[in-house]
Amino acid sequence: MLKLFYAPNTIALASLIALEEVGADYEPIRLDFQSTEQQGASYLKINPKGRVPALVTERGILTETPAILAWIAQSWPDSGLAPVQDLFAFAEVQSVCAYLCSTAHVAHAHKMRGHRWTDDDSAKQAMTSYVPRSMAAAFQYLEDEVFQGPWVMGEAFTIADPYLFTIARWLEGDGVDPEMFPKIHDHRTRMEERKSVQTALATQLQT
Repeated sequence: MLKLFYAPNTIALASLIALEEVGADYEPIRLDFQSTEQQGASYLKINPKGRVPALVTERGILTETPAILAWIAQSWPDSGLAPVQDLFAFAEVQSVCAYLCSTAHVAHAHKMRGHRWTDDDSAKQAMTSYVPRSMAAAFQYLEDEVFQGPWVMGEAFTIADPYLFTIARWLEGDGVDPEMFPKIHDHRTRMEERKSVQTALATQLQT
């Protein structure tokens, strides 16, 4: 059985949703970030980076959300979570996921993870104060240039949808009004109506 290590209110929610979408048989394993369980010796054997998500499969352990989402889509090709038979279309989906990973998520991380880039307290404070601008800029690009509607890539629901949804849920906490982006805001509302999302959100609340 698959095992997904996650923590509440993290990017791992996207992988939880994708696993629910395909009906995977998996065990969700919650880590307590408040007690720094992700830095414990037992978890570091699974993911030396000390981060989530980590997906334990029969062939080994996968980390990093874009890789996990792509693996899920390819492992359940009939789910339609990605156009895995169309190399270019699949690359387009991966391009969106890569942007969410490398730009939007990183912009968010500057709010509380400044220690990854500097030891200078004033620099950390500057990064934190800039988060509303950097997140708004990232989502303006997603709203204007990426989002096709009704789903991220158009008519088909793909792995890009739970990924965008997960990061969009952080906007308020990052000082950004989500209603600035009407298409993405509507997408977030519709995502919350999906059974897979409701189940994944409920899983996050489990102790």
